[in-house]
Amino acid sequence: MLKMQLSENVSVMKTGNITLVNSFMLTGLTDLPQLQMALFLTFFAVYAMTLVGNLGMIVLIRSSPQLHTPMYFLLGNLSFLDICYSSSVTPKFLANLLKEKKVISFAGCFTQLFFYAAFGTTECYLLAMMAYDRYVAICNPLLYLITMSQRKCVLLVAVSYVAGTVNALVHTTAASRLSFCGPNIIKNFYCEGPPLFDLSCSDISLNDMLMFVFVGFNMITTSVIILTSYTYILITVLKIHSAKSRQKAFSTCTSHLMVITIFYGCLSFMYARPSSRKTYHLDKMASVFYVVVIPMLNPLIYSVRNQEVRSAFRKVLERKLVFQSRMILSVQVIPSRDHRR
Repeated sequence: MLKMQLSENVSVMKTGNITLVNSFMLTGLTDLPQLQMALFLTFFAVYAMTLVGNLGMIVLIRSSPQLHTPMYFLLGNLSFLDICYSSSVTPKFLANLLKEKKVISFAGCFTQLFFYAAFGTTECYLLAMMAYDRYVAICNPLLYLITMSQRKCVLLVAVSYVAGTVNALVHTTAASRLSFCGPNIIKNFYCEGPPLFDLSCSDISLNDMLMFVFVGFNMITTSVIILTSYTYILITVLKIHSAKSRQKAFSTCTSHLMVITIFYGCLSFMYARPSSRKTYHLDKMASVFYVVVIPMLNPLIYSVRNQEVRSAFRKVLERKLVFQSRMILSVQVIPSRDHRR
């Protein structure tokens, strides 16, 4: 009954004897109207924290000379990427929480699919590049600034974006050749590949094959880079005789390892499970964490766990307090001079 009502509210286009869908209906997180406002307020706060936290990290890195290193150049790009990644889904998700009918146009769905895939894949590669950066810093510290030159850092970031764009173009182009004759209900709160392909009345074997090949290649490639980098890091750190030096070396990696564990844990849960074991409710919960929550957690993890970031933040606050005190003193001095005159 619900499917019939939803389908009636979505516009269709008739071509001969075939009815082609030109809009989709998203199921959202819940069908209970009384929970919609609570969910909206919760995820609006999460999205606001994502924007403030990541923008704050970018500003802090740019304004602190001690953070002008390859590691923080990559971290600044990760913060920018988290903003873009979350913004590809969250604004539409928040708007739909206030609506009874969660409709997304055909063009809007494919646009969301492209940017979600592009930014998600780019983040995988950027995390791998950050693991390589830690490998160079710990295993070849004397050559670190030469190996991780500004040109090399820009190249690593560019490769990440190219990989993400190519992956998104492949899946979006392959999906655009499909026909959608109904039903038009996507069982998620955003346009993701597998739930969208399930609605097609065309042969989706090519889409499934491309999903398997490209997602598998991206996950294996980035995982190999990360595992290889941290294997060499572990071997190098264990050879260090000083316990204090070992702890310092490990401390530079803990934030990155936490981010990788959370990100790849959700990614594996969503895409690495057999289709026979997938359930839409669990996938939606994993998607919320993967798309909405993780971009908020990254700046928190780096700010709490990283001593250099905390130190830079304190220095910025001190400079601001000194500047404000000077401004207050100047305002107080000027009237006193005028009064003596």
